[in-house]
Amino acid sequence: MSTETVDKTSGAEVLKPEPKEPLFSKKNKRLITDPFNDNNPITVQVLGVCSALAVTTQMKPAFVMTLSVIVVISSANFIISVLRNTIPSRIRMIVQLTVIASLVILVDQVLKAFVYDVSRELSVYIGLIITNCIVMGRLEAFAMGNKPWPSLLDGLGNGIGYGAILLVVAFFRELFGAGTLFGVQVIPQFLYDMGYENNGIMLTSAAAMFIIGLLIWLQRSINSKLVDVS
Repeated sequence: MSTETVDKTSGAEVLKPEPKEPLFSKKNKRLITDPFNDNNPITVQVLGVCSALAVTTQMKPAFVMTLSVIVVISSANFIISVLRNTIPSRIRMIVQLTVIASLVILVDQVLKAFVYDVSRELSVYIGLIITNCIVMGRLEAFAMGNKPWPSLLDGLGNGIGYGAILLVVAFFRELFGAGTLFGVQVIPQFLYDMGYENNGIMLTSAAAMFIIGLLIWLQRSINSKLVDVS
């Protein structure tokens, strides 16, 4: 990119290159930070709620799911952005699904090779990343119209924003539902001896929805920009 300017001494028009945008400019940083609050995929966009209900009974599967989604969405955003000018508009959805499916299969095979137990626990939900509205939404809304680097950051930010909610929900569900975190008992045994019991309802999907509802209420009570005044 360049701009035309007039040389005062000769009067001739010369081309001066525009200053290159820093990799982590203010605009690019917002692509990572906005999904944490103002544009969170789950609490603001209300996308990806199904997996948030299903894989958050324990911290470990929620953490693995978070990493999986981050890898898939950031990689897919980058690849589609690189290919965006070569993809015919009529078949863009097919190309997007092909890229996402290829990445999900790759992640699934890695999980089966290195964390087989977690892979079995996550069951079909890894495969369902292909249909995750967050991934498809970012490809269509951002990667198809922006350069590879901002698209990579956008995918990274949305993946982390999605995963942060998963981990918060999983923290409370596993702590109060099973008395453990990452499978390690954290509630002291003497409390159980005194009559404390784990709350079984925290292991149900209803509890996950209740916690997500509280997070949405808390976020909107703090962030006035999310309050609908219409």
